[in-house]
Amino acid sequence: MLADDTGAVLGVTRSAGNRRWIWRDPRLAEADNRLALALAQQANIPELLARILSARGVAPHDASSFLNPRLRDAMPDPSCLQDMDRAAERLAQAVRNREHVGLFGDYDVDGACGTALVCDTLRELGCTVSTHIPDRLTEGYGPNTAALENLLSEGATLLVCIDCGTAAIDILNGLTDRADIIVLDHHKPDGAALPKGIVVNPNRLDCTSGLNNICATAVAFLTMVATIRLLRRTNWFDDGQAIPDLLQRLDLTALATICDVMPLTGLNRALVMQGLRVMSRGERLGLATLSSVAGVKEEASAMACGFALGPRINAGGRIAQADLGLKLLLSEDVVEARALAEQLDRVNRQRQTVESTILDSAMEQAQQQLDAGHAVIFLHGENWHPGVVGIVAGRLKERYNRPALVAALTDGIIKGSARSVSGLDLGTAIIAARQNGLLLTGGGHAMAAGFSLAAERAEEFHAALNTQLSTALALPKQDALKLDGIMTLAGASIAVADQLARLEPFGPGNEEPVLAISNVRCVKSERIGKDGNTLRVILQGEDGNTRLRGLIFRAGDKPFAPLLEDRAMPLLHVAGTLRAETWQERKNLSFFISDATAA
Repeated sequence: MLADDTGAVLGVTRSAGNRRWIWRDPRLAEADNRLALALAQQANIPELLARILSARGVAPHDASSFLNPRLRDAMPDPSCLQDMDRAAERLAQAVRNREHVGLFGDYDVDGACGTALVCDTLRELGCTVSTHIPDRLTEGYGPNTAALENLLSEGATLLVCIDCGTAAIDILNGLTDRADIIVLDHHKPDGAALPKGIVVNPNRLDCTSGLNNICATAVAFLTMVATIRLLRRTNWFDDGQAIPDLLQRLDLTALATICDVMPLTGLNRALVMQGLRVMSRGERLGLATLSSVAGVKEEASAMACGFALGPRINAGGRIAQADLGLKLLLSEDVVEARALAEQLDRVNRQRQTVESTILDSAMEQAQQQLDAGHAVIFLHGENWHPGVVGIVAGRLKERYNRPALVAALTDGIIKGSARSVSGLDLGTAIIAARQNGLLLTGGGHAMAAGFSLAAERAEEFHAALNTQLSTALALPKQDALKLDGIMTLAGASIAVADQLARLEPFGPGNEEPVLAISNVRCVKSERIGKDGNTLRVILQGEDGNTRLRGLIFRAGDKPFAPLLEDRAMPLLHVAGTLRAETWQERKNLSFFISDATAA
């Protein structure tokens, strides 16, 4: 199935968009890959799968645990996180005393899921729980004094910040004399300084857990594990109190891990695999209803989370009522859940419209900045909606393979979001700019960050980013397409697609395998979808008999699309992902095309 040499497809050839095709790992090109063969024999899997696993660093003795990860094997002792035991003790105290706990969560999927998980668990344990998700426009990111004081006025004696709070030192320190405070977060701190109270964050400088790549909901999950463990050890459940089933809440952890773009390896892979199984059972009313409204027909998957459920939950926090997603995740009423899901679906469509009004202008301005020699794209506009600038930044990053910052300008203040490319730590650059006085606010992690600054500092800030991230100038205009194998059209089958699917869930650190199919012709093409921006094609092999359906999404943005629509039907090499999808109880094979080049 795999070619042993690169042939004309790899290394020496470029696509219509001048994109290089390379092996994801040089080991894939080795003709005599004995480690892969040993893996195939030991794990009893096909050579194609074994070679891909081997190239991804999976040893023969680890193949079984990778393909079928068990949470019990991957689960760390929660106490490995700095101050976790203190957090568990304070939460256990709140449970014993039936305290009122106030939860302040971020307005994205991770914040909503983490808040729902903690809220669900503490309520089941007997606590009274109030929640607050801040409005992106009026409150901004992170804890604010007015919202926290409102939680206190409702009776909260313990405040818990989820997916935020690490950088809110002044705000949280101003309230420590009125309530105990716990922060469950994963964003990078500015330095060693942390808020008073208890901060559980794998990215704090003195945390040696090694769990730097988990999301805030995973931190919240581990915190609930530690809390329940402590309650069990102190015999609190002996009077008949039910023990919350945290495994049933892994659907929230899976959704957050996927949507926060965490690496899907190690602990994250186990959490997501188990969480997707829980989600597939449809027991969380809100997610099951949202799946129905969003038209998700297959079993729960990373793709459904990332492209259907996540954007809709995020939409409320972007351009509407910030707590819609949290309300949906906590809903136990069929009528309410349906109304919330339909509202989020409508808001998501509005978000798409708002985004499209900005995107064309942003693309043009980004190209001008790159032509002028900037290493980093930094754009802002007066009429740009702050709720969608992060999405636009992500699109620019994908299109131009450069760090991108996009912001809205309001009353002399530029406020926006940033997205980076692999290997360039944008979060550290943003934090450095804030520490140097260029920013009013700023923070995040390597791949994503938020920021605000006075409009008159914009050029200075852009120059500082260009200097700190100058290595971006050496990046190609498009990231190389990394291939996992080459096959013939005749070799593409449902059986092969099913084997590749065993590597799921796909995401950062475990990308979906990309295969090149050599020497095909496109014998039919048609634009489909409401906007006509999806291209459906029929690929035909050299024998004239073998055919395969292909799909290209956002075809208008793809420089190689005209090759597939060329009526002369030139001989092509195509690259993409092979999937077997079930529709109306029938499996259909499709090739989702990432690139194409003349043979």
